[in-house]
Amino acid sequence: MKVSDILRVKGGTLYTVTPDQPLADAVRTMAERDIGSLVVMDHGDLVGILTFREVILAIVGNDGTVGDTRVRSVMDDAPLTCTPETEIDELRRLMLGRHARYTPVMSQRTLMGVISFYDVAKAVVDGQDFENRMLKAYIRDWPVGEEEAAQQQQ
Repeated sequence: MKVSDILRVKGGTLYTVTPDQPLADAVRTMAERDIGSLVVMDHGDLVGILTFREVILAIVGNDGTVGDTRVRSVMDDAPLTCTPETEIDELRRLMLGRHARYTPVMSQRTLMGVISFYDVAKAVVDGQDFENRMLKAYIRDWPVGEEEAAQQQQ
């Protein structure tokens, strides 16, 4: 399974901010949309990602407020990215290795979406559930051999 498979199911809604936007506006957008991340774009280029992790660190570092902080000063300016062709197992390893909960999906310089660790986990569980159902159906329909047929008739 590839990242493009998840994006196809998930849909294409994207939320972005610019690096010079006030952090308060970004936090408001995250709260209103019930999302955990915003991709930071500047003149059409990916320049970072803002997640609830960076927001919490900024609030703690500013005595419990966001104040006049700008997104640029708290965003992760080197986020883990992937492509639509990235295999889910590879993305899972990368996300675990980097402790990344959100990963922008890029096709060359175009932002295609954001994959969360939840999306990856759900895809893995759904794949395993499907495989389990297929194996159970296969076992249930297992052809009976001649010896077993004779034993069942006795």
